[in-house]
Amino acid sequence: MRLAGRLAGGLAKRLPDTAAGSLRGQLLRWLLLPLIVLEVLNTVSAYHNAVDAADAAYDRSLLASTRALAERVSIVGGKVVADVPYVALDSFETDTLGRIYYKVTGLRGETVSGYDDLPPVPPGVPRSESYPALVRFYHAQYNGQPIRIAALLQPVYDDTMRGIALIQVGETLDARRGLTTKILLDTVLWQAGLVLAAALLIWFAVRLVLRPLMRLKAEVESRSVSDLSDLDPALVHKEVRPLVAAMNASMSRIQGLISSQRRFIADASHQLRTPLAVLRTQTELAQREVDRHGAPPALAGLLDSIAATTDSTVHLANRLLTLARIEHSKGNLAAPVPLRGLVQQVALELAPNAVRASIDLALEADQEIEVAGQELLLHELVANLVDNALRYTPAGGTVVLRVRATADGPVLEVEDSGPGIAEAERERVFAPFYRASSSLQSNPGGAGLGLAIVADIAALHGAALALDDAPGGGLLVRVMFPAA
Repeated sequence: MRLAGRLAGGLAKRLPDTAAGSLRGQLLRWLLLPLIVLEVLNTVSAYHNAVDAADAAYDRSLLASTRALAERVSIVGGKVVADVPYVALDSFETDTLGRIYYKVTGLRGETVSGYDDLPPVPPGVPRSESYPALVRFYHAQYNGQPIRIAALLQPVYDDTMRGIALIQVGETLDARRGLTTKILLDTVLWQAGLVLAAALLIWFAVRLVLRPLMRLKAEVESRSVSDLSDLDPALVHKEVRPLVAAMNASMSRIQGLISSQRRFIADASHQLRTPLAVLRTQTELAQREVDRHGAPPALAGLLDSIAATTDSTVHLANRLLTLARIEHSKGNLAAPVPLRGLVQQVALELAPNAVRASIDLALEADQEIEVAGQELLLHELVANLVDNALRYTPAGGTVVLRVRATADGPVLEVEDSGPGIAEAERERVFAPFYRASSSLQSNPGGAGLGLAIVADIAALHGAALALDDAPGGGLLVRVMFPAA
């Protein structure tokens, strides 16, 4: 056992370190290919054994014919004679299974009867050890075809002389070839049937053995992105359980990492927003003091710059935290969200901004439509679209929000009368921190994260985004949610 283990380990080390591929395919190959090779070798061996058996049977029959002919050889009047009847001659010359030839040679090498040109015994042919007779078997060519010849030394004698006559009987190989072909076909068909049956049994066995792995695969695939609970090791064989244990340990580490990141997001949200809010309040107080008591224009401009920078920083921090929240919310789309009510709430929240910028903010929605998702993230999506529209629409412009139902699912549209986005840039504006050339002119202090957040939230909810030119000029953003 130890030697087998060392050999298996050595073989595993020598195998190339490539992609593992299909386990089922490898099992079938390693089981079926050796089986096929062994069956082929067994077929060849069985064929040769059968041919040897057929040769032995035909040689025995050939020897019986030779002995029958030898019994009719005698010495008459000082000469060797062969008393072969006409019927026997006819049966020798034409057999039902092939053609048979014979020759009787006397004591001095003369031809007594038969075919005098029958090939002689080649030198060096050994006597057959299978029979208690002085017989030799050999192959030869006669009349352009191969034949098998039995040469029997037959003692003959009378009162005046004695000696040894040679009786040769040959037959063509047609019968042997026919039997060999039949044996070959029967052997091949039988072995092929065995291989096919074994292949089916092995295929069924492999499927049965791999069924626990398929169940494990199905369970992993059916899990949501956020499901990092342990897998049951009892689902698989004990040889695979260490792998399941390693997967569980890895998911536990991932769960710990996600928890740490979530804590960081919560802490960062608190730590960033609090000092920024304090800084914004202090800046507003300083501006009020400057307005009340007066100050050099340079100081007033510096305070205005600090206030603007603080607002931009707060805006950037909120959007970065939103991006992080989106990343950790994947797979948690649970509740139906009323889309019209959500859009109406965002419109009310941002209405003061529209009033300050002298922009007409309108909502067009006839009926309530529900979409599946997270209300907080969908609120961020709508808020970013409306905020972008208000930021890039000039004073006196319009921003229209539409919620409507279509055959393909709910649709949210945000249309503004701003500068729009060039068609060549519409695919790139969804990348984080990328800003279109038109937005750089109208709002140089932007962060370039609004549409990136919209794209991430839309993808999380399975929604499609489209940017088009508004009918009256400007940009039309369309969010198409999947049908319920």
